[in-house]
Amino acid sequence: MPIYRIHNDEIVPIQRTTFVEQRLRERQDLQALLKTQIYVVSPETLILAEEFSDWEDCRRRVDLLGIDKEANLVVIELKRTEDGGHMELQAVRYAAMVSTLTFEKLVEIHQSYLGDNDIKEDAAERILEFLDWSEPDEEQFAQEVRIVLASADFSKELTTSVMWLNDFGLDMRCVRMHPYVSDGQMLLDIQTVIPIPEAADYQVRIRDKKQKERESRQATRDRTKYDVHIDGENFPDESKRGMMFQIVSKILAKGGTPQQVMTAIPWKRGLFEILEGELTSEQAYQTIMESDKGGKIPKAKRYFSGNGEIFHIDGKTYVLSNQWGSRTLEAVGLLADAFPVLNIVTKSSS
Repeated sequence: MPIYRIHNDEIVPIQRTTFVEQRLRERQDLQALLKTQIYVVSPETLILAEEFSDWEDCRRRVDLLGIDKEANLVVIELKRTEDGGHMELQAVRYAAMVSTLTFEKLVEIHQSYLGDNDIKEDAAERILEFLDWSEPDEEQFAQEVRIVLASADFSKELTTSVMWLNDFGLDMRCVRMHPYVSDGQMLLDIQTVIPIPEAADYQVRIRDKKQKERESRQATRDRTKYDVHIDGENFPDESKRGMMFQIVSKILAKGGTPQQVMTAIPWKRGLFEILEGELTSEQAYQTIMESDKGGKIPKAKRYFSGNGEIFHIDGKTYVLSNQWGSRTLEAVGLLADAFPVLNIVTKSSS
């Protein structure tokens, strides 16, 4: 739909132009403008990186990588073309690649971005402040990846693909950027075309359904904190997974073996991921991901694989599971009985 201006009691159409005619480039111009004013295409988003390509054997780069207020990663792809090209397919690949990022890795990526842009801030503090978090929460971090496609226009094939993908649970948005020229000035008409107004009610119903499902999961999640006493040391306000990490860490530090831990909890499958060689945390993470067969949660996120969280024993690397459910307290009791010298005592603190 054209844009008009009122001039001398007349309605005068404003001339439509293109980014190509105005010699505006994708990276050097559009991307440079949007990374500091991303709210025009993706409100409540913090840009974490640009031209992001931190993966092996792939030259492709995410134009802009951000995070929203719900701690979801946001992949933002830009095109100056009139049809959007195949940006939806690129964005889906990128979303899959970034979905495995941990909070710790993202801090490293963002710190590099801040340095490149001469912004003298601490990346971790910047992200936590944006999310209004006091500390990182891996359980809530990057549970979903949103996609924003911003282009001069979109082909019918692209919009059809996006709507179909959204029906299957993706969160993909198309934002059209129409350039105009008026009295020597360039204007930009920015509008969200997907979700389209005609489908708004349908989209709301889908979102409501998903929200109810999320609320149901939240209601059944046990967020009890525990004070843990092990061998004379106290670890207050630990989550279930944190409690288990502290207990197993202390057992191994005091001469216990992974096999003894596994024997004490025979029903716990995948208690350790055992890797050959003494790997760094990043190497361990990548090695675990190579064996990932898919699933709702990336395999590497199901293990403690951050700095200081892996164990090197007899030339091997042991990575402890962080997936503990209704039998966590039973596991604590079994480990306390198996290693009485450590005097393992836990009690609820919340």
